[in-house]
Amino acid sequence: MTETIALFGAAGKMGTRIWEAMKGNGAYRMLCVEAGEVGQARLRERGIAPAQSDEAARQADVVVLAIPDKLIGLVAEEIVPLMRSGAMVICLDPAAPYSGDLPGRLDITYFVVHPCHPPIIKEETDPAARADFFGGVAQQSIVCALMQGPEEDYERGVGIARQMFAPVLRAHRVTVEQMAILEPALTETVILTCMMVIREAVDEAIRCGVPEQAALDFALGHMGVNVGMLFGYVDVIPSDGAKMAAKRGREAIFQEDWKKVFKLENVIREVKAITEGTAVKKS
Repeated sequence: MTETIALFGAAGKMGTRIWEAMKGNGAYRMLCVEAGEVGQARLRERGIAPAQSDEAARQADVVVLAIPDKLIGLVAEEIVPLMRSGAMVICLDPAAPYSGDLPGRLDITYFVVHPCHPPIIKEETDPAARADFFGGVAQQSIVCALMQGPEEDYERGVGIARQMFAPVLRAHRVTVEQMAILEPALTETVILTCMMVIREAVDEAIRCGVPEQAALDFALGHMGVNVGMLFGYVDVIPSDGAKMAAKRGREAIFQEDWKKVFKLENVIREVKAITEGTAVKKS
């Protein structure tokens, strides 16, 4: 049976990727929605007739919200009341669902999915897959949460998510709260921050006179070694000297209580800031 999927934000980066991944699958009938004239023009340039928002919501078996986090609450308030009973809303990030921005309606399903992106350590042999950082060519895993709805809708949502983010290696089942711990807390608050510091450190080494390519090769090579050691890909551990340097570096760079970013009150504060498009409110 063919399912009708209304893709909101179809002309954006994420919406375009989803369209490209699903357009050839006969199991799905795609309705592409864009609110603004610019987005609608982009759809027409690709040979796609834009669908009206309200009509797409009424027809859809599944609505996919590929739109910015801060707009999800506003859009959902408009379209969820129009959806038929038993339909599904798929969000691509936990921020809006975890913030309580989705309208209460018990007869529809809320499903949340987010890609893990291809791992640093790849088993891919195809050069295009090895060069793929975002997914769509290389295998990646996904995390999925059934926020609301009948249990059988979990597998239904996973099936659609596997198509959207294909090729998928593993689909991990988590809660929406656990997904919010993964992003923003783990991947953005911690990992992205640390990676930005690493990038700044490389630039500082270059400023100190190290040749740029030498600094890049040295940093990226040692990052690979460290991933291998710290994540168990090689049966080697850092040397005693490296451990001592890391201990001194940790004391100089990190606050002792940095793990507070994983406390749920801090996670929800960060998520609220994302959906509201504001700075984080300090407690």
